[in-house]
Amino acid sequence: MNYKAKMLRDNALEGKTYIVTGGGSGLGKSMSRYLLELGAKIVITSRNLDKLKTTAEELEKETGSEVLPLQCDVRDYEAVCKMRDDSIARFGKIDGLLNNAAGNFISPTERLSSNAFDTIIDIVLKGTKNCTLALGKHWIETKEKNKTVVNIVTTYAWTGSAYVVPSATAKAGVLAMTRSLAVEWAKYGIRFNAIAPGPFPTKGAWDRLLPGDLKEKFDLAKKVPLNRVGDHQELANLAAYLLSDFAEYLNGEVITIDGGEWLKGAGQFNLLEDIPKEMWDMLEMMIKSKKRG
Repeated sequence: MNYKAKMLRDNALEGKTYIVTGGGSGLGKSMSRYLLELGAKIVITSRNLDKLKTTAEELEKETGSEVLPLQCDVRDYEAVCKMRDDSIARFGKIDGLLNNAAGNFISPTERLSSNAFDTIIDIVLKGTKNCTLALGKHWIETKEKNKTVVNIVTTYAWTGSAYVVPSATAKAGVLAMTRSLAVEWAKYGIRFNAIAPGPFPTKGAWDRLLPGDLKEKFDLAKKVPLNRVGDHQELANLAAYLLSDFAEYLNGEVITIDGGEWLKGAGQFNLLEDIPKEMWDMLEMMIKSKKRG
């Protein structure tokens, strides 16, 4: 058994149906695959219908479970409501929502246009709000219980981060919404939790964030105390657990899965690990000499 192993028992999600936004590629695809392997039916959404159809065919062949690909721009509330209605028409019910759709790029903030800033805010914060309201209002109106929403945020949602300011701003809003609705909508039988992943490389997203040879210059594994990046199955295990009935008493939490990366960055003296042994020896001698003096 290792961290790449699948965590939940077979058929743990049998009879469940989930919507995964941004489910056509990357981490959304990996999480969708595992939910399907556990017996769930999945609706995957994004703006690229061709990619969604290709992914749906691939995942159905791999897992034997049912995938519904639906084109949807999460920035458009009416489009989200139609996606919800089409999902219910196909599967009869929706048990949970995985808000994974996102956008990001690195840039000095002064180089960003107002529209560029808005693009990230609209996808991440407004899109999550649209999907949450569309599903939540439906569940409340129909008095359906035991529903759950899992939002994908980031560790810089609470610390902020230079050079990804639109994303940090939007993800902070998503985190606040997660915690707020966890309290407000618990009475309706709806749970809210969030996942803050560290580095989980994907082809598309990481090529956009770190183009060219930047990936070599900024080796993200070196920022992680465990000296590695995350495996997609690790994130899929956590998402499946939070969406499952096994997490019924977990509400309003954000779970960080980053190998300790954000704590390493937050510690004021963590960079001292770069000091070689010889220099530590010298520093120790200097400290002892001062004590003797």
